[in-house]
Formats: sequence, structure tokens, C-alpha cells
Amino acid sequence: MRVGVIGATGYAGSEVLRLCASHRDLEIVLATGETNAGKRISEHVPALAAAYPSMVFADTNSVFTSDVDVVFVALPHGQSQKIVPQLVARNVSVVDLGADFRLKDVNDYRTWYGEAHSAPELLTSSVYGLVERHRKELVGATLIAVPGCYPTASVLALGPFLDAEVIERRGIVVNALSGTSGAGRAISERLHFSRLAGNAEAYGLLSHRHTPEIQQELDAELLFTPHLVATSRGMLVTAYARVGDATLTTESALDLLRANYADDPFVIVIDEPPTLKDPVGSNLCFVSARVDQRTGWLIVMSSIDNLIKGAAGQAIQAWNVANGRDETLGLPMTGVTP
Repeated sequence: MRVGVIGATGYAGSEVLRLCASHRDLEIVLATGETNAGKRISEHVPALAAAYPSMVFADTNSVFTSDVDVVFVALPHGQSQKIVPQLVARNVSVVDLGADFRLKDVNDYRTWYGEAHSAPELLTSSVYGLVERHRKELVGATLIAVPGCYPTASVLALGPFLDAEVIERRGIVVNALSGTSGAGRAISERLHFSRLAGNAEAYGLLSHRHTPEIQQELDAELLFTPHLVATSRGMLVTAYARVGDATLTTESALDLLRANYADDPFVIVIDEPPTLKDPVGSNLCFVSARVDQRTGWLIVMSSIDNLIKGAAGQAIQAWNVANGRDETLGLPMTGVTP
């Protein structure tokens, strides 16, 4: 398959390039980066020099005249919807790493993103690309909306318990830690080394745009608070929910997770709480749980690499399933340690 990557100069787009380099069925023929057009990929991302020694970034509009089978779009929210309709009209498959086609209610975009959606007709045809929960719907999909990193970690943690109806659907609390790469490559005062080093901070209180995405996928009400921590990669979610089944114990909660993910190669259920670093460098998600019978709360934890399982790796995993490939093809199954 001939692949184009729009927004290839950002962290998620660069990660798509890196992973495609080891995918036998995906050949990068176009990589765009508006402000870096004409610059070699190897100059912008030296880590990719061996895979792309001479390829240069093109301007975004070149995607409309290029011979490509699939386009991975890695643009900030609001920008994909301006491009995707034209690609769909050309029968080009699209895997969108942005937020533009994740939400099914068009009103949610105005509420949470502050602007009307310009291509609402495509919201019903897009398929949410969380393979572990939408594997059947993804088969044959030509417009895939890749989940956000926070929703991925949160949904994989909480989903099995809500599906089994052993926790309440209201009053869920999700606290999450993320490395700075989740904020993208754009310069920000908040990301200055002197401010960030040795620091941690909550942000997006009450209004983070991943909230409606998590609620939509889980059909639940929750309070979501993300935190930025001083590391480049990694994400750790700790979620709390009221137990609705008095028979639920830590052992049965772990058994429920193991049964739910028995056939999912990228979800690893562990007894001990996962750490932020466990999955870094891989497409894995680590999950664990505890039940506090004294207070009646379930604590469920998950960790992912926010740029792989939370973005580029998940995009390729979803494409693999949509196109009849082994879902693990081209994706790292082991993390980096230490």
C-alpha cells in the first residue's frame, strides 16, 4: 500500500513514519509538513535518517495529486475535517489521528472545541479505531478515527467493568499523568525546561476535550483530570468507580480483566500496579485493578506509550485490522528498559 502522512513533522506523524519503516505492507511515498516543505526528513528527525535518507517533506496540498492508497492524518483538531472529505471523495482510505471524526454528536464539537464541524456527514461513517472494542466494525473501514491517548488508556481500564455492569456509571473519577510529547512539538511556555523540570501540574480542569470522547465510548459520566509530568513519553491512568456488585473483589476484578483481554495481544493484565515506563517503546497497554471493600471503590490502572498505543501504533493497528492483516504487523510488542 502506498502511504501518505499529513503532518509528518509532528511527534505523532514522525512516529507513523518510524513504525511504517518496519511494516512490510506500508510504503511511505509522501510525507507533508507545511513549514518544513523541501526539508529532508533526516534533517528534521535524525532518528529516521536510515529509513528515509533522501525523502523530503512536501506541502500539504500535494496529497491531492499524489498516487496514494491510504493517508494517515496527524494534524491538530479542526484541520483534518478540511482535508478528509476530498480524500474520501477520491476513494482514498483515511486514518485520522486527530479529534475531528471521533465524536458522533455534531453538537459536541461546538460545545467542547468551540466551533462547528465542517463535515458532519462523515461522522456517521467514521469508525472509532480502538481495536480492542471495535474490531468487528473496523473490518473494511475506510475512514478510521484514531482514539486520543487519554481515552485509550481510560477506556481500556474501565470498559470491561462497565460492560459487566459491576460498577456505577456516574461519579467515575479519572486521574491521568502524561509525558510532554502529548502536548505536541509546538513551542509552549508551559513546556520550557526550567518550568517543567522537577515539576508536575494539572491542566484542562473540567473542560479537557477528551472528556466527551471517554464518556461517549463508555456511556458513563466522569470527572477527568490530566496532569503533565516531566518525562517525554508515557501515560498512567488511575480511575475510581463505585462498586455496584457487592461480590466484586480484587481477585475477581483481575479475573474479569484477564477474561476480557484474553484474545487481545496488546493488552497485558498484571497483578501489580503498572508504572508509566512499563509500555514505553511498545504498542502495549498494561492494566491492573484493586477493590477496596471497606469503602466500596474500584481502583483500575492502565499505562501506555502515548505516542504509540496512544497515537501512531494504534493507527497502524486499526489499519491492519481494517485491511485483513495480523493486527500486530509492524508494531513493537516489547518496551524499552530501563
